[in-house]
Amino acid sequence: MFTAMHHQDVQELHFCHKEQLNAVIAIHNLRLGPALGGCRFLPYDSEQEAITDALRLAKGMSYKAALARVPQGGGKAVIMAPKEPFNRKALFKQFGQFIQSLSGRYITAMDSGTQVTDMDHIRSQTPYVSSSSEIGDPSPTTAQGVALGIATAVQFQFSHDLSNIRVAIQGLGHVGLALAEQLHAQGARLIVSDVDPQKAQLAKQKYQAKVVAPEDIYQQECDVFSPCGLGAILNEKNIDILKCKIIAGCANNQLASDDMGQLIHDKGILYAPDYVINSGGLIFASSRFRGLKTSEIAREVHKLKDTLDKIFVLSHTKNKACHEIANEMAEQILFGKMVQFQEAV
Repeated sequence: MFTAMHHQDVQELHFCHKEQLNAVIAIHNLRLGPALGGCRFLPYDSEQEAITDALRLAKGMSYKAALARVPQGGGKAVIMAPKEPFNRKALFKQFGQFIQSLSGRYITAMDSGTQVTDMDHIRSQTPYVSSSSEIGDPSPTTAQGVALGIATAVQFQFSHDLSNIRVAIQGLGHVGLALAEQLHAQGARLIVSDVDPQKAQLAKQKYQAKVVAPEDIYQQECDVFSPCGLGAILNEKNIDILKCKIIAGCANNQLASDDMGQLIHDKGILYAPDYVINSGGLIFASSRFRGLKTSEIAREVHKLKDTLDKIFVLSHTKNKACHEIANEMAEQILFGKMVQFQEAV
């Protein structure tokens, strides 16, 4: 266990087993402030799988907070969905008690498998919740940041706006569908896939999207491939068949390994690091938790463009993979590592 924590530089790992609640909270780094990160509620195959997910996602949240310039540390919670029938309200109230026991070291939010009503049940037990109904759903702001990031990447790669740019979106959850709406409004042509055919048909009806089977999305001729489902989908097999010049999407931990980031770079594909481009939701959650106004949140989200531009320029001038540049920038903030960045513009 300690070896796994050391591998991800995670400082704390907390467990709770109570009746049907089996939960893990990983806290990666508290240098910038209390840890903030979503709560996943998924049917994990094993306890180790759940722990591994929490560890790697907590690290990603620290890096995301550092480059998004929000005063939060990185953390993540994972609840193993019970295989037997259960009382959802009671389970999430128990999870709220677990969070309260950490005395503010971790602030939770929505993530895969959780919804606003779950956050409200948690909120009945603890104030350390950043996406209850009184705060709001961060998904639309995440989508705004991703759309801005895609536009930034397209401008850098093609010197062009989003009109007639072909974007293949993999996954149409809360963020993926909102992203489709925003890209369509800016003139992009969409190709979509989702394991739920109803969501894909909705995108077809509302945004004139071309629908393809989930297994065919990687092979589509497009300008931008946008992963918006679960992570670790950029592997050697999938990257080899991509027909795009940009990868930019909202999914967390898209790279199956760091080697995949180098492979993408070597193929001449511009990669928008996931924890940078999808940080709009974190900015929203942190800002609303701290009482910032809507106009202030929009201004903070727009700063993602400057961060991505810097990453793209440094990647080009130093001939170094985008994810490595982003990691070095985040580590300089989190750990004080002295990384020399020459002025690229």
